[in-house]
Amino acid sequence: MTSTPRTLAEELRTRTDSGLVGLLRARPDLLNPVPGDVTQLATRAGTRASVIRAVERLDRFALQTAEALAVAPDPCPFDTLGALMTGDAGDAAISAELPRAVAALRAQALIWGPDDRLRLVRTARELLTPSVTHPSPTGLGPTVAEATSGMSPGRLQDIIAAAGLPGTHDPVTAVAALSALFGDRGRMAALLDTAPAESVAVLDKLLWGPPYGGVTDRPAPHLQWLLDRGLLIPAGARNVVLPREVALHLRAGRAHHTPEPVPPALAPVKERDPQLVDNAAAGQAFTALATVEELLKEWDLGGPAVLRAGGLSVRDLKRTATALDTTEQLAAFWLELAYAAGLVASDGEADERYAATPAAEDWLQLPDHARWAALAAGWLSATRTPGVVGTADAKGRALAALGPHLDRSPAPEVRRRALALLADLPPGASVPATAVLARLRWERPLRGGSPSAGAVPGPAAPGAGQATGGPSYAASPAGTLPPADDLRSRLAQWALTEAELLGVTGRGALAAHGRALLDSAPASDVPTSAETATAATRAADLLAPHLPEPLDHVLLQADLTAVAPGPLLRPLAEALGVLADVESKGGATVYRFTPASVRRALDTGRSAAELQEFLTTHSRTPVPQPLAYLIDDVARKHGQLRIGAASAYVRCDDDALLSEILADRRAAALRLRRLAPTVLAAQTSPDQLLDGLRAMGYAPAAESAEGDVLIARADSYRTPPRTAPAPVPDGPPSPDPGLLEAAVRAIRAGDLAATAERKPLHAAPAPSSGALPRTTSAETLATMQAAVLTNSAVWIGYVNADGAASQRVIAPVRVEGGFVTAYDHTSDEVRTYPLHRITGVAELADDSA
Repeated sequence: MTSTPRTLAEELRTRTDSGLVGLLRARPDLLNPVPGDVTQLATRAGTRASVIRAVERLDRFALQTAEALAVAPDPCPFDTLGALMTGDAGDAAISAELPRAVAALRAQALIWGPDDRLRLVRTARELLTPSVTHPSPTGLGPTVAEATSGMSPGRLQDIIAAAGLPGTHDPVTAVAALSALFGDRGRMAALLDTAPAESVAVLDKLLWGPPYGGVTDRPAPHLQWLLDRGLLIPAGARNVVLPREVALHLRAGRAHHTPEPVPPALAPVKERDPQLVDNAAAGQAFTALATVEELLKEWDLGGPAVLRAGGLSVRDLKRTATALDTTEQLAAFWLELAYAAGLVASDGEADERYAATPAAEDWLQLPDHARWAALAAGWLSATRTPGVVGTADAKGRALAALGPHLDRSPAPEVRRRALALLADLPPGASVPATAVLARLRWERPLRGGSPSAGAVPGPAAPGAGQATGGPSYAASPAGTLPPADDLRSRLAQWALTEAELLGVTGRGALAAHGRALLDSAPASDVPTSAETATAATRAADLLAPHLPEPLDHVLLQADLTAVAPGPLLRPLAEALGVLADVESKGGATVYRFTPASVRRALDTGRSAAELQEFLTTHSRTPVPQPLAYLIDDVARKHGQLRIGAASAYVRCDDDALLSEILADRRAAALRLRRLAPTVLAAQTSPDQLLDGLRAMGYAPAAESAEGDVLIARADSYRTPPRTAPAPVPDGPPSPDPGLLEAAVRAIRAGDLAATAERKPLHAAPAPSSGALPRTTSAETLATMQAAVLTNSAVWIGYVNADGAASQRVIAPVRVEGGFVTAYDHTSDEVRTYPLHRITGVAELADDSA
């Protein structure tokens, strides 16, 4: 029969391998580095940083259970814990869920011991036990023994006498008698029946916390009645506290005002046709692609400068928002989305500025659904949070888009969990965002703060002979939510908004391709970037049928406009974007032809005939006569003037045209003078001269030193190759199954080496547990050779090349040349050890190994 474990290490030692794997998966910080044995694992599991991290990941009911254990006797039987959670009246829902909560705490090594002796890990008890500086969400105060610590024996005797108890001979028995009275429901009820109504009202104020109140130097009679009987105990010069036992009696035994054994329901559910949801999400996905493409086009020749502290200036963010026809906050989202996908970055030059990356060129050539997959994969795993742009950092400085300090490590986990809750609903169904936020708060109530988050304040200020107090966080009315200003709630709100903008959801419901986006490798709690990309590709395949097919035609109209009734093929869109200006966007895009846009197309080297042929080929309507006239008229003038570099000159076969330019007062800034009947010289650069004459309404063409017309091509500016920003992990990465199994084998083997029973050496006493064996070189060699002959295992102390000492259980196979080759039970493999690094050796007892 297995004895009751006396420590956490002893209980962990009795767990199965799958139990240890579950612990390490739930608390991956315990793996760095891999513990040498179970004792090291238990020690690390009890450290403050590790316990805080584990407590922060508890759901609401598991946390409430741990808080109840912190105010319960130590050790606490399961029935006592159940009474604290359900109270005298009982609660079937709490009773049904309590074993699950206890199992969750036990699986994470926050409690240990059998059900009749449950113990909270010491560090967790210190974090969750109520105190003046760290009140508990239970609203309970100290016990009678804690509150009366330091009280004079005479005062204790006065209290138990006023409470109707017989006198005792020492403070310990006096405190025990008072505690027994407060814990006896019948005697306590009889005592409170004699209390004045005002005294009962004071107790009601302190009942659910905070348990502290203020009094004056001369308390009112109804307060003095409570103080005389120990129902209130002094907690300082002008403060009193309600003892825990009294509060529990008044609460009918309940530790929490409102236990929450089950998560809030995702309701009300609104049903929609899944096809409509998919179509709405696909429409928004297409809009997202168009917006990011517009951003890349806006920054095609180079984007704004990078601030000295990093990021985009407020002015440049406003300018970008205007170009994208959106708000500054949404512009920050699109910028960060492109940045997360590796499409924009800083160029790293001396006058650093932002621009599209070479990867943007490849992205633009992909099909629409593949481009969406790249954006979705980058968004899902990104820790950068555009929602905080514009807010102040710890030093009061505004956070800039694309700047530093935007990473929020919990963002990917919150984003995935919010979408997973929507995925639990039927296809096409949606719930209000408040329902999702309420569920997330229940699942991780402490992720926005510390274990004392939501706790009540400290002692109240003194009042005029009255005890003060009020409801605590735990006393919030049922159905109301805690304040939504914690980080996790804000991340969830942003995630739902961004999912709608990106087309992962449609009308608040998760689309079919959005469900596929969450379908990563089943064994991974946090999928790798490769798994996320694979899932995004599967989602893109589902999205593809819902995206509009690109068109190869436009509709030319007589008012010098062209209407694209849908998305155009990329070559057609690029060519038309040069020949005409975009006038409006929406379901259909309207392009307008102007003399400047036609001249822009001619500057690229196309002739008027080629432009006419292009429009005829790609228009479902005949080319209107006004448009044909416009092209011919601009082409006839185009290149009639030639500009080259002398410092700059203008030449023209028509000397009358040059005389007209010289006579134009608008040309004064160009400082022109005639060198010959067909040549003018200017004291400006060729580019300035070209722009100046075009502003005057002419259509000059630039020429090379040889006199050939220079064809103007839009010159794109790209950064050097850049990788997408790496997410900042939220704690240690989730270990893969192979690492977990190897870690458990190493822990088991190390534990075998640490706990195996050894035979004492003749020359020295048996080594103490945990100490390395010490033997002479001759004894070590002789013992090793004997172990080879008898095929038995031995226990050794070993110091590696780095000076790290360890103890191992090995089965020697061969001893020669100053080395021993043996099967190492610790690492589960055959290894070779230099004899000079072995500190000593001891045989294992016959019933070990």
